[in-house]
Amino acid sequence: MVGPEPYSSKTRTALVLTGTGTAGAYHAGVLKALGEAGVRIDLVAGHGIGVVGAWFAAIDGAESLWKPDGFWRHAGVRRLYPWRRILRVLGWMCGAVAGLLAVPLGLLALGLVVYPIAFLLRLVQVDASNAWADGYAWLVHEAFLPDRLPSWLAEIVLVLAIIGVGLVASAAARSRLRGRHRERGRFWWRVFGAPVSSREAIDHWRLALWRMISGGAKVPQPDPVQLSRRYSELLSDNVGQPGFREVIAIVHDVDARRDLIAAILAEPHRASFFGRRRRTAGWSARANETLDLAGADRDHVVDVLAAALSLPVVTPPWSVTFAAESYWCGETHRLCDRPDATIRLLEEVAAAGAEQVIIVSATPAPGAPHALIDPCVDGRGRLGQWLLSRETAGLRDASAARMDRFKNLHLIRPEHNPVGPFDFGGAYDGRSDRMAQLTELVDMGYADAYRQFVEPVVGAADVTP
Repeated sequence: MVGPEPYSSKTRTALVLTGTGTAGAYHAGVLKALGEAGVRIDLVAGHGIGVVGAWFAAIDGAESLWKPDGFWRHAGVRRLYPWRRILRVLGWMCGAVAGLLAVPLGLLALGLVVYPIAFLLRLVQVDASNAWADGYAWLVHEAFLPDRLPSWLAEIVLVLAIIGVGLVASAAARSRLRGRHRERGRFWWRVFGAPVSSREAIDHWRLALWRMISGGAKVPQPDPVQLSRRYSELLSDNVGQPGFREVIAIVHDVDARRDLIAAILAEPHRASFFGRRRRTAGWSARANETLDLAGADRDHVVDVLAAALSLPVVTPPWSVTFAAESYWCGETHRLCDRPDATIRLLEEVAAAGAEQVIIVSATPAPGAPHALIDPCVDGRGRLGQWLLSRETAGLRDASAARMDRFKNLHLIRPEHNPVGPFDFGGAYDGRSDRMAQLTELVDMGYADAYRQFVEPVVGAADVTP
């Protein structure tokens, strides 16, 4: 995928990272290859897990993502995006109830084994045959006395049921206290509405960002506002220096029903991009959809990261309270990722002055006949396949619709990727009949970047007279 003009290292270049969950490991491999090859990147943009790569690459921290002890090779990523804790507890309780209820049936089913064995022993005239049958009959009689199984089994099941109802009620009450009065729906949907938790992913990458900024020093992690200001100051003071790049991120504002674009840009692109949001007579048209993270909105760097890691419907959205003097006048909005936001990302990097673009996606190209994917039967697998299909379709629309806005546009993506968005512990690859690990996705991104872009595009540009 190219444009009307060849690639040039002198042209303002944007790197666009798209995807969800494990796609960040693929981004890390691509960042490693582009860094080794000395590819000039002026602007890094992303949505979803791409915001993590963009946030780190913008402050010369991409190496901490892909190095041997980097964050994508750390065992802690296996715990990202688990089922919500209340659902896991209720699941274990339901399993315990089912196991208890199966005890009487299992005891009776044991007779299907004991009596045939006793019969065979009787045929060979073994004296123990009667003992087998009599012992089993005594066990059943004792177990089903009124003060035995029928009593304590029912009591335990009743206690577990009461505890389960109490957990659901308390979780709903806590959600109500944290939520807003204008929320609608039955109380149980506060517990079961969003099945997956994004809290672990948010905490993981927030801590990783702080370790990157602090240089690994054993300093207590600051609160989100202070961390946001530290990041904003670091990038704003160094943007344009070697290793530091401008950055754009997109999240979706569920309450305003529009995208929210957050950026740290250098002049002259900053003034034109934000459109002088505050004017004498009021706010400009861009004020309701942009956050200037180098200016008045610098407190929201972590909020944007957390919102990008919050998936639509799958996880609870991230709530952000805007300043009273902002366009939204102190309102609290729910933010999340939009899986098919690539086309909007390209619009925004064009508005920021990018003339050539490198898109990185961990989704393979759409399948040909007889190359259909295997449907997943588990909940997280189904959610992952839905997200992948949305991103793949959005990527196709974006690249087709925005080709004419850039001198050239290049796409780096795998030919085959068996690892789904939530397969942090690896996934079975039917094509090779083995388990594919997350660390392999880092290596795959590295190899694809060289094979699809560095060697054929950058290498060709270097030898062009």
